[in-house]
Amino acid sequence: MGQDDLKDRASELLEQAGIRIDGDAPTDLHVRDERLYARVFAHGSLGLGEAYIDGWWDADDLPGLCTRLLTAGLDQELKTLDTMLAHLKARFINLQRGERAFEIGKVHYDLGNDLFQAMLGKRLVYSCGYWAKAGNLDEAQAAKLDLVCRKLQLQTGQRVLDIGCGWGEALKYAAEHYGVEGVGITVSQEQADYARELCTGLPIEIRLQDYHDINERFDAVYSIGMFEHVGGKNYRAYFETVNRCLKDGGLSVLHCIGSNGAPAQTDAWIDKYIFPNSMIPAASQLAAAIEDLFVVEDWHNFGADYDRTLMAWRANFDAAWPTLSTSYDERFRRMWHYYLSVSTAVFRSRRDQLWQLVLSPHGVPGGYRAPR
Repeated sequence: MGQDDLKDRASELLEQAGIRIDGDAPTDLHVRDERLYARVFAHGSLGLGEAYIDGWWDADDLPGLCTRLLTAGLDQELKTLDTMLAHLKARFINLQRGERAFEIGKVHYDLGNDLFQAMLGKRLVYSCGYWAKAGNLDEAQAAKLDLVCRKLQLQTGQRVLDIGCGWGEALKYAAEHYGVEGVGITVSQEQADYARELCTGLPIEIRLQDYHDINERFDAVYSIGMFEHVGGKNYRAYFETVNRCLKDGGLSVLHCIGSNGAPAQTDAWIDKYIFPNSMIPAASQLAAAIEDLFVVEDWHNFGADYDRTLMAWRANFDAAWPTLSTSYDERFRRMWHYYLSVSTAVFRSRRDQLWQLVLSPHGVPGGYRAPR
């Protein structure tokens, strides 16, 4: 198929999403290199993302363009060998055990605290904010941390476990506002070092540790934005770990992204450039993994809030770029823009959700009243 034929085919597909090539609308696609068409038809979403990093195309409203693509389902039209390989790898290889469990820490979370401090706001909380009553990102993140504490019904003197504690902000918040002590585990050395410094003077222990290896009892166990790195083959082991570590009368909160679709639909570009070995769980996978271990007391979805969270992160990133550009190059800026824009589109189109599950080992006597 010749270059003109490929362009015509691309135009036809994009028209289904209300996107024109070199049009005047903010969501139209501006082609800088005519090799774009062949690259995308050969490599699907991976080719589209890599071409953006290389400067082969642009859009004034990149999140808007990506939202139109996903809402129209055009990613399904561009299934390629790269997509199939990513899918098969996620389905049949356990990418999240042993040494592989620490790969995400080295590749993504160890990029540099300067990047995340600039992007994430007052608190280093790298997960969806709760915007029900919040007016800005910092308020939304504080509201999310407080929501988790309220759902866990934390009391002074309790001991809690944070699986995937990140930079320690959730533990710090719980210790300062609810009087608890805690243990946080992470697979990122950069995060562990930062969290220990952040939580100095508080009854908090930070460990560089795989969750499979922990075997202690806690009054509450929670995980915020870590489950996406657990992998389908390990979901049951994750919940068995929580069950083993949670006292009989305790509660657990799982805060994670969830998919409307079938399991293991890993995006090849995200897997290669942003989150190696990551996997978004389907509701069916969670239900099966929880079976006979917990009562699901509450299943809360506020996925639309991730749109506002991601857009706030992008605004922070752009505002800090003059400083960040001394450490990161233009290709990184475009890669990060694409990552944040595609992620925004995934939630704006309601393709993925943000779930908070509240779990109890035997059911809360008299029932559980879920805070909002």
